[in-house]
Amino acid sequence: MKATPTAAALACLLLAGCTGLFTSHAQPEQTYYLRAPAIPAGGGPVAAPAAPSVRIARPSPDPGLDSSHLMLLQTDHRMSFYTGARWPAPMPEMVSALAVQTLRAGGQWGSVADSASPFPSDYLLQITVRRFDADYTTGGAAPAVQVVFDCVIGRRDGREVVGTFVVTGSAAASANRLGEVVAAFEQATDQALTALSTQTFAVVSADRASLAQKGASPPPSSSRHNQ
Repeated sequence: MKATPTAAALACLLLAGCTGLFTSHAQPEQTYYLRAPAIPAGGGPVAAPAAPSVRIARPSPDPGLDSSHLMLLQTDHRMSFYTGARWPAPMPEMVSALAVQTLRAGGQWGSVADSASPFPSDYLLQITVRRFDADYTTGGAAPAVQVVFDCVIGRRDGREVVGTFVVTGSAAASANRLGEVVAAFEQATDQALTALSTQTFAVVSADRASLAQKGASPPPSSSRHNQ
């Protein structure tokens, strides 16, 4: 299926109105999914008994990105989306699920939970999605997918920020077709999530080392605390 912005869909709708009000020749909408980065051969490292726990809050999207549409950028600062295609859930929910899967696959955490978890955690990861789009502004026939996550890590459900960082991913679609564009989305997202996993653990490890030097440590995440 060729990647088609919404303007073409509007033209088709107008033409359909001239031939029959209740007749539609539009292609059925397709749902596309992304997979989390593959687990390395042999699996990740085994978490130590005192390994920290982390909760991933629902990502906050930049304006225009809180949607299940596959978003695209065009010249003259135009934002649109592909017709006949959707993610299986709003993009922030999909990114959250992928981030949880990625951190769990690393095997470095005592537990990794999403925003709906009833259990307390040692650290909270907040992701702001700055970009998650197919960029046509470079002038090529096929877009380059851009993924940018702005991350903040807080101790004890975000009451104290211990680190911030930005991760990015980029991949050029091999053709201007939805299948190739989705493959580029997956490649760019994998890059960003892999970097997110590495940097999240590095920030938490540095914080725990600092606490140990001061003679303190985070309370075990199995203990309850006031929200």
